[in-house]
Amino acid sequence: MTVTSQALAERVPAGTYRVDPVHSSARFEVEHGAISPYRGGFGELTGTLDAGPDGLALSGAVDVTTVDVEEPDLRGHLLSPEFFDAERHPRISFVSRRLRVDGDALEFEGELEMRGATNRIEARGTLRGPASGADGSSRVALEIETTVDRRDYGLDWQLELPGGGIALGYDVKLTVVLELVRD
Repeated sequence: MTVTSQALAERVPAGTYRVDPVHSSARFEVEHGAISPYRGGFGELTGTLDAGPDGLALSGAVDVTTVDVEEPDLRGHLLSPEFFDAERHPRISFVSRRLRVDGDALEFEGELEMRGATNRIEARGTLRGPASGADGSSRVALEIETTVDRRDYGLDWQLELPGGGIALGYDVKLTVVLELVRD
């Protein structure tokens, strides 16, 4: 059964929920050399979930300069104009436009802005909560996943491999886990 806005408002108590950065993460995964996934993430993310009579609205952002990868030289390359161009585009942001909840399952549309380009995306995930934190706060959690083509955001760097193929896939899986605390 699909949860209506009214039922959703009853499930998630009205208010503004803010990202708990200690219990939240934003990660990416991209095919490397056509043989294995390469994973990384971002160390700083912010966001809010607004719950009200009209349903839920989610917005958030990551600080590109906090990109977290194992190789220091790769980190510099990712921050350069060939990838994120962090000096000119220091944030990646998202705003939801439509949200549907069916049990714990989430489906929503929104706009993802990266490197000066904004595109509509669809994402799926789960909604958990509400629950009380150790401090008595009201909390909800969202786990969201989508795949984007990095070229849609001007991230078209590529290297042809000597034996054929490409060094880096174009599809990037984004996984965001948010624990949010009501103000």
